[in-house]
Amino acid sequence: MLDYAVQSRLAALGLLLLLPPQWAQQSPTPPAQASTVQPSAADPPPPPVEVLHYGIEWRLVRAGVAHLARSPRSGAGWEAKLEIQSAGLVSKLYRVKDDYRVLYDSAFCASGTTMTAEEGSRRRETTVTLDRQNQKSHYLERDLVKDAVVLEKNIEVPGCVHDVVAALVRLRSLKLKPGQTVQLPVTDGKKSITARVEAQEKETVKTPSGTYDTIRFEAHLFNDVLYKRSGRLFIWLTNDDKQIPVQIRAKLSFPVGTISLQLEKMGNS
Repeated sequence: MLDYAVQSRLAALGLLLLLPPQWAQQSPTPPAQASTVQPSAADPPPPPVEVLHYGIEWRLVRAGVAHLARSPRSGAGWEAKLEIQSAGLVSKLYRVKDDYRVLYDSAFCASGTTMTAEEGSRRRETTVTLDRQNQKSHYLERDLVKDAVVLEKNIEVPGCVHDVVAALVRLRSLKLKPGQTVQLPVTDGKKSITARVEAQEKETVKTPSGTYDTIRFEAHLFNDVLYKRSGRLFIWLTNDDKQIPVQIRAKLSFPVGTISLQLEKMGNS
């Protein structure tokens, strides 16, 4: 059951990388440090709300489902919500219900995240508040069962920094081709890094929602970059203007192993 607790949190991380870009028809921009990008009044109007549904497989077993929604905020900016739940026999052994929320602006700069995690008997709430003006981040993790602070930390961050979600939204807007690489400033509130993401190969991927022509990307977040655990993280985006994330795979060290996530359905509800 401990193995599943670990994999469930990593599966949630993987799903955070799947948020769709803010608009499908944005013109490609050259790879660059995202911290140099500033919001523009000329940004296109927001598209309708979009919801993506994924299945999670671990060791050939259906381990859970996830629902990822994106919607414009009143005034300006965006909100993304992710719900991830264990399923089937796995849920009977170790129930997981995680809810993640991030706010970010039209330049993909995050202003804050909230994660509420119910995993077995654990109940945790984690908030990250990003102060762009003073280039500071405040991390607070609380044990809701014991009503106690688990960890509180302040770090320095760039003026525009992404959480994992906003970083991948930025990546999708770039529409990279195989052989191209981008560096993006990313934080989880405990650590601030520059993440390298590579566009590697064109591949055909079959999922429950269909067969897609894709480009495989590798995001270098593990191996003590942002996360200490050894592993590799791959994302498959459709090779078209929409850049839909149809598959993600985390190949992690023992005892977790490989976690696969595939798109099962998409729509606006």
